[in-house]
Amino acid sequence: MAELQMQDKPVMELKHVKLRGKLRVMTDYNSTNYFIYKGRTMGFQYDMLQALAKHLGVKLELTVNNDLRESFEALERGDVDLLGMNLAVTNQRIDKFNFTVPHSQSRQVLIQLNDSIQPVSYISNQSQLVGKDIHVSEASSFEERLKSLSKELGASINVIPEKMEVEQLISKVASGELKYTIADENVAMVNQTYYPEIDIKTTVSFPQNLAWALRKGANHLTQDVNMWLIDFQKTKEYKRIYRKYFHSSRIEAMLQSEYFTLKSGKISEYDDLLKEKSQIVDWDWRLLSALVYQESHFDPKARSWVGAFGLMQLMPETAYRYDVDTLSPARDNVDAGVKYLKYLSGRLDKTLDDKTDRLQFLLASYNVGLGHILDARRLALKNGKNPDQWKGSVDYYLLNKSKPEFFNDPVVKYGYCRGEEPYLYVSKILDRYAHYKNMALLE
Repeated sequence: MAELQMQDKPVMELKHVKLRGKLRVMTDYNSTNYFIYKGRTMGFQYDMLQALAKHLGVKLELTVNNDLRESFEALERGDVDLLGMNLAVTNQRIDKFNFTVPHSQSRQVLIQLNDSIQPVSYISNQSQLVGKDIHVSEASSFEERLKSLSKELGASINVIPEKMEVEQLISKVASGELKYTIADENVAMVNQTYYPEIDIKTTVSFPQNLAWALRKGANHLTQDVNMWLIDFQKTKEYKRIYRKYFHSSRIEAMLQSEYFTLKSGKISEYDDLLKEKSQIVDWDWRLLSALVYQESHFDPKARSWVGAFGLMQLMPETAYRYDVDTLSPARDNVDAGVKYLKYLSGRLDKTLDDKTDRLQFLLASYNVGLGHILDARRLALKNGKNPDQWKGSVDYYLLNKSKPEFFNDPVVKYGYCRGEEPYLYVSKILDRYAHYKNMALLE
């Protein structure tokens, strides 16, 4: 009976994903799959996975790991539902995992310095790989392919597995630290715009299917993803996403940008200012960056239709309290916004008995005003819910505070509120903060 339950559990994963309300995905970060540019989360895999989560009617919960072996282990343990990466479908992998239909195709190519830089060691065909040291990502399909190629050639290729992802190895080849590595051609083409000195013309495989992986036996979820992928790849949206990351001249500008976070570690030109001012409210500067992006997209001249202005989108009455106006420099605007956050934090500390969800309450208060949050807490308490709990309690009453039966309740003091805005505001900032933590260092 226990064995039967273990077999049934993966089959029910589609149901579990929908009941859970989120699709747990592990991906890797690089210049095509998942990255941040000027504070915005982007990438071929990221955009595709967002579209899949929308289809399933759930939230995308994304974690990042560039160690492929660890990623497969996490999938086997059930820590994640899906590996959303460029995974070559090999016989060895098919024995252990479910794979989706291909989301794309690519050949494997040799990365080396071009022949004008290293003519003596330049490799133009696969037979010349014999006896050479080829550094590849550990547990990758590149490692499998080179071992197979050694057998085909009847001679040894010295395959050196590295605990580094593909783009790290490409950068080491570009700098001359390593002579050779292997990458998927579409990823190699994007990186060639960043490292024009590398050569990617020598192929080491025929075109291979690239797909996503799921747990062995997760057949309902695999089938649903497959049906969606087959239909999605026929749409204009898929073609737009693919063209955006693999056939767009804008990619080169992104890769060269100071605010391509994967390479520079920077989120915006205001990083130093936000690192300094975040200390006032004892926040991680990346959290403050996520709030500023949500408010103004890092545009100090941003103005809203209700009169909010600057990086922190201060309302005129709040700005007046901290002696700033529309002509004040960005530094003063951020200083005032953070001091207002500290004020709200102090008020909430006196209000909340359980401070577990204080951040959610604080973000919502900054967006819509403390009064509406206190109203939502009173509604939660009146209806037998925990007024100190955000998810499934206070957020529900805030979300519904635009309805007469809620804002006309006798416990409500601040009236109507368009609650969807602060509800989404909290979620978007926390999601973006998670992405920023994946890319930008704390210090």
